[in-house]
Amino acid sequence: MNHAQLRAFHAVASEGSFTRAAEALHVTQPTLSGQVKALEERYGVKLFDRRGRRVHPTELGRSLLDLTRRLFSLEAEAEQILGAAKGLKRGHLRLAADAPFHVIGALSAFAKRYPGIRLSLTIGNSEEILEALVEHRADVAVLANIPENPRVHAVPFRRDRLIAFVEQNHPWAGRESLTLKELAGRRLVLREIGSTTRRLFETAMAARGLTLGEVLEVNSREAVRETVAAGLGIGVVSESEFGSDRRLVPLPIEAEELAMTEYVACLSERRDLSLVRAFLDILERQVGRG
Repeated sequence: MNHAQLRAFHAVASEGSFTRAAEALHVTQPTLSGQVKALEERYGVKLFDRRGRRVHPTELGRSLLDLTRRLFSLEAEAEQILGAAKGLKRGHLRLAADAPFHVIGALSAFAKRYPGIRLSLTIGNSEEILEALVEHRADVAVLANIPENPRVHAVPFRRDRLIAFVEQNHPWAGRESLTLKELAGRRLVLREIGSTTRRLFETAMAARGLTLGEVLEVNSREAVRETVAAGLGIGVVSESEFGSDRRLVPLPIEAEELAMTEYVACLSERRDLSLVRAFLDILERQVGRG
């Protein structure tokens, strides 16, 4: 069986796109498409359904993806074990996080200490990040309010609160804080369903019997900021991800339940792998200094 063809299939099935898979493997899209086509033709099977720009594994493709996830996860573990024998001079650490600023400091410290280790960082909402971890597409994950799962080893990393924010010319720009009741019925700019920030905010509103107004849904933090800066609504984000932007004014929300815990997590069976352990140690030291 051709390893390159399996790797090509796995990348496309995991990414849901030939373009993104080619970028992930650092090959051209025609090369990647040719490898997948050769695999299908060799066994006389269809592994993907093409729907516009997205591709979806067929039933056979999904069964094969379950196997390739285990295959390439074991391959990564073998590389880590061999790398450990050389004092972590080789290997690949795949990190997934719900926000880059939660982990950039730790990544920088890790890169300086282990310069031979290749690093990759995936950003998404908490639902996507947990899925990447469980499906062996990430070695370590940082995400909020992780549900209990016996397969996942998670430790608290930091506490964070939700805040609202408006553009600098908004009538509320001079306020010191807001209540949830004041946000009811207003046009809000929120992340997509699956975001912990959105879920926490909507739960708090529902618990108080408050109704959301129009929701302008966007799929990235950067898009939330730009949408609010354009005067299209009131944004809601975690305090740590607000950052600094002169166009925007942060407003604390008077609600104790609008707090979440960020966790650093890995699969329980992989917590003692050298690369995983090394990154967790660096992150724990940074938390201790903070």
